[in-house]
Amino acid sequence: MSTVKDRLTADMRAALKARDELTTSTLRMALAAIGNAEVAGKAKRELSDEEALAVLTKEAKKRREAAAAFADAGRVDQAAKERAEGEVLDRYLPRQLDDEALAGIVATALAEGGFTGKAQMGPAMKAAQAAVAGQAEGGRVAAEVRRQLGL
Repeated sequence: MSTVKDRLTADMRAALKARDELTTSTLRMALAAIGNAEVAGKAKRELSDEEALAVLTKEAKKRREAAAAFADAGRVDQAAKERAEGEVLDRYLPRQLDDEALAGIVATALAEGGFTGKAQMGPAMKAAQAAVAGQAEGGRVAAEVRRQLGL
């Protein structure tokens, strides 16, 4: 079992004993998402820590988007619940880069690859995503790559 999954399970059990309903339900949901990812495809397999973190990142993004949608619809209580679930998931994710650090990493990745112009957007994104390594959302990375390529 991966260490991320072990930590989620242990924290879920602790939250269950402490009767912390929000944390318990959020961690159950996260473990279910990881379990679904493990059985997806042709053969059941154990996810690596990086793959488990990718699943958690996707779930946290879903919570942020749902919170924004509920807030726009005037459902403040539901938006607050989604934000709280996102905060629980954020405890398990790597710290996100600020805009200045992201710009520096993207600039280095683009310089090392010699990327210039619109035609090289795909390879430039691949290099930038590898350099960032999950410390920033793909949308932020894409926006920074576009800005630095002058698109």
